[in-house]
Amino acid sequence: MFDKLRSYFQTDEELPPEQEKRIQKLQGIIGTSIDNPFIYIRALRHRSTLADEKFSSIDSYERLEFLGDAVLDLIVTEIIFDLFPNENEGFLTKLRAKLVKGNTLAMYAKKLELNSLMLLGERVRGQGIKESQSVLSDLFEALVGALYLDLGYKPTSKFVRNVIEQHVDFDQIVNTLDNYKSLLLEFAQAEQMEIPTYEVISESGPGHDKTFEVRVLVDNKEMGQGKGKSKKAAEQKAARMALRKMK
Repeated sequence: MFDKLRSYFQTDEELPPEQEKRIQKLQGIIGTSIDNPFIYIRALRHRSTLADEKFSSIDSYERLEFLGDAVLDLIVTEIIFDLFPNENEGFLTKLRAKLVKGNTLAMYAKKLELNSLMLLGERVRGQGIKESQSVLSDLFEALVGALYLDLGYKPTSKFVRNVIEQHVDFDQIVNTLDNYKSLLLEFAQAEQMEIPTYEVISESGPGHDKTFEVRVLVDNKEMGQGKGKSKKAAEQKAARMALRKMK
């Protein structure tokens, strides 16, 4: 199956000089020589180019993104499985989700300057496509898919491990895994919403044993409520409810 996938991209054509420069820069980013540059050109090709160049509907990076998504999940799973041998499945699932979510992948792509290599159609140039988090996330996954097809699993795993080692602070991520206020803030910022605010609705009980009820507002709309023996505990529960509702 792997050989069949690779053969799909084989061609006797030569790259135009402008695309050859892209490939040379990409090899520097990847840190190794590549065998089939045409796979990577497709990985860099945004769907907006299809009409301009009269490509078929499957000639953008989207199929490679689909493949890269699955390969990336496996590589990241292996990384955290080795790094956290004493943690349970729930912890590993949450951590993996943080490492492969759209915002994180977009950060990888930006750090690697993949957006400078993207091929865009004339009609969308200057519209901010190269800064779009969803596009950058897709681009990184497409590159992983291209690497896997061209060089195989080991070089792809090495590349992903290097990226994560350089750009991920595991201590910081682990500390926010169950911090629902932090997660809600990240979500709101990613969706370009206002920063969540918390309000105490009520307090009950004697001074030494109070119960607080708190609500959280996002874009001036109440998105969740929570009760707790401290304001912080109530805020965490309200943020958790808001995340469930908004996602």
